[in-house]
Amino acid sequence: MRLDDQRRSDNIEDRRGQSGGGFGGGGGGLRFGGRGLGLGGIIIIGLVMLFFPPARQLLPMLLGQGGGVEQTSSEPGAVGAPKDASGDFLAGVLGSTEDVWAQTFASGAMAHYGYEGREYTPTRLVMFSGQTGTRCGTGTAAVGPFYCPGDQHVYIDTDFFQLMKERFNAAGDFAQAYVVAHEVGHHIQTLVGISDQVQQMKARGGEREANALQVRMELQADCFAGMWGKKFAEQRTASGQPRLEAGDFDEAMVAANAIGDDTLQRQARGYVQPDSFTHGTSEQRKRWFTKGFETGEPAQCDTFNARSL
Repeated sequence: MRLDDQRRSDNIEDRRGQSGGGFGGGGGGLRFGGRGLGLGGIIIIGLVMLFFPPARQLLPMLLGQGGGVEQTSSEPGAVGAPKDASGDFLAGVLGSTEDVWAQTFASGAMAHYGYEGREYTPTRLVMFSGQTGTRCGTGTAAVGPFYCPGDQHVYIDTDFFQLMKERFNAAGDFAQAYVVAHEVGHHIQTLVGISDQVQQMKARGGEREANALQVRMELQADCFAGMWGKKFAEQRTASGQPRLEAGDFDEAMVAANAIGDDTLQRQARGYVQPDSFTHGTSEQRKRWFTKGFETGEPAQCDTFNARSL
């Protein structure tokens, strides 16, 4: 993907390098049940935490912190577009999502979801290393990229992208952009009230119903990410080159395939349990990202009224 002359977002907070982060401390590494956890284990835990949100509630207990998820805080980081390669890339991707969603909101397209506002309020993307405080609890590298509705921020430990590449061969800049756009999709759900409605429906049902609703939430975020991808692909650089390069779409498909519930469960335990799915199968994730990419219309991402996923 070509971001060379794409506007960089200033809604970036860089907390990398703050004290208190990281798994290394004293050579022991992250420990579960008194045993050290190697890199392979960290990758598995990270993917489970990223793609099975209910498991995040267990993270403080797994880390020996005890209790439930509580609001935590960290020193504010530098705000503005970073100059290093990874920070500059994220600032470019975030800037593109801001441009696309600002135009989408201004067009009134979100009225399909009962939202009449025409102004898009961007999320802030927080880059961190090791761990950081959020209004949704302590974010760690094991949690992976996530969106916190409490402060409406997206949190990313950029080392996670390397883990994606090493563990699932989900490499490439557009695969990384897909992850960012997916989390921004959750921000859209918060802004227009979808998240609140889903939480209310979850409270009235059991675990199976809650999981089914969560799947629709995640597939919608995939579709929103695909919608952004289409708008990005329609643009050209100042020199007239297309923003999207050959192979970029395939990178997103590889990532979506690698992080389907069925794929992760099969790799982790050898079988799948559909009732426990919280993000959708690999085929569903690819299908909804593709639907957003092909249509570019928010109304086409209405997974909650879809007869089939």
